[in-house]
Amino acid sequence: MNIRKIFVYLYYTKTVDIMAIGLKFKPTTEELTAKSKWWGAPDLPADWEYPCQDGNPLTFVCQIRCEDLAAVDSEGMLPHSGMLYFFAAIGEYVNKLDIAEGEHNGLGEWGEDAYKVLYTPTCDDDLVTYKILYDDEEPAFLPAEEIIFERVDDNYDSFKLLGRPYYEEIAEQYPDHLSLLQIDESDEWGLMLYDCGMVVLLAKPEDIKAQRWDNVLCYFHSF
Repeated sequence: MNIRKIFVYLYYTKTVDIMAIGLKFKPTTEELTAKSKWWGAPDLPADWEYPCQDGNPLTFVCQIRCEDLAAVDSEGMLPHSGMLYFFAAIGEYVNKLDIAEGEHNGLGEWGEDAYKVLYTPTCDDDLVTYKILYDDEEPAFLPAEEIIFERVDDNYDSFKLLGRPYYEEIAEQYPDHLSLLQIDESDEWGLMLYDCGMVVLLAKPEDIKAQRWDNVLCYFHSF
């Protein structure tokens, strides 16, 4: 193990409590409005604008009803009330979506207009389901799926909240960041990120606890 890797290991094991929350998904016919869901259409406060890149809507990835996290986030890293939303320009990588948000976003760190993390402290009143349609009036969303949360190892190698980025290349480049959201590949959705790639939204622990979502970074790594 080289000196840099030793530093990363010591930082994560001695400085940061690096529990992680694994995400699994379950297709459902249940109505998921104002609930945690992966894909589908976001339920946003009525006075919010839908996030865009170059005037084109970003792909809605998921919304997390934060009270669902309380049982698996005993350290209190994430809020335990309200709703947390994730958007990222991954539409061009999802075959079943077949959309592009605007500018191509490839490997490396993405510009801040290519992703967005939003939070509202309340999630029951005045939420509006934003539906975006193709030119043929078909919805530009995949069916919403229920999210199942579970505690996992910090370097869990699939979809997760928190913990250490799975790829050492990312952890070494951003040694003081956690994986706020790690997005993996999925044959089920036709989500292919080049060759065994991941899109990771990164944040410092102090920014997560202080809910400074504007400080989140996004990095796309692949072999």
